[in-house]
Amino acid sequence: MTTRQQVLTAIIILLSVFFTTSCATTNPQINKEQGDSVRNIGEVFMNQGDYRKALKEFQRAQTLYPEDHLLHYDFGITYFKLNRLDLSVKHFEKAIHLKPDFAAAKNNLGLVYLKQKKLDKAIKTFKELGGDLLYATPYKPLSNLGDAYFQKKEYRLAEKNFKAALDIEPEFSMALRGLGRTYMAEGRITEAVQTLEKAVQNAPRFAALYLDLGKAYTLARQYKKALAAYKKVIELAAPDSDLAKKAAEEADRIR
Repeated sequence: MTTRQQVLTAIIILLSVFFTTSCATTNPQINKEQGDSVRNIGEVFMNQGDYRKALKEFQRAQTLYPEDHLLHYDFGITYFKLNRLDLSVKHFEKAIHLKPDFAAAKNNLGLVYLKQKKLDKAIKTFKELGGDLLYATPYKPLSNLGDAYFQKKEYRLAEKNFKAALDIEPEFSMALRGLGRTYMAEGRITEAVQTLEKAVQNAPRFAALYLDLGKAYTLARQYKKALAAYKKVIELAAPDSDLAKKAAEEADRIR
């Protein structure tokens, strides 16, 4: 543990002790301030990937200020990471109920629907964000909409939405990946290779991109490049991950 992490952990423990020993008041403003502080502790754990500790803090914050839209948003993210998708939906919906213009919560709700394979619900949710001129990253729901259409094998609409996302943010690797995969599905292999090569340039540590690029090279009969891409997947992914295993299998097929 680094010195910075040790200091951060000490602060978290001190704050936890303070809020555990403090009595909840009937003053809504004080409860809100205390709830915000406890939620912030949970967000530290969430950002460190310690989702169970994060949940514990969020549950404590909920007893202080249950109508916090940001708290329900954090619950939604944490449950999504823990693959508790029904609970994730519940909390994203609550966040949106409390703040109807909460665009980030709507986008993440759509992502949960995507993972649940509720594609029509996902499409409806992402489309609702299309007219939100105040959303800071409108290319994200457009790319997610492309993903939904890709999963439905509606490739023309998938391409349209990935390109719309890239018109706004040309370097967005998720949209480049989606567009490259769409080109592969349509048999447009040269375009797929070019698009995925650009994607890995923008996100050189994103292992799944190299797997897609390896498949595109294989379809283009560029086997040496395909093997190099699969090797990169194995270097970047966790050793026992499905991604690493898939890359090894694909490499074995073309050796």
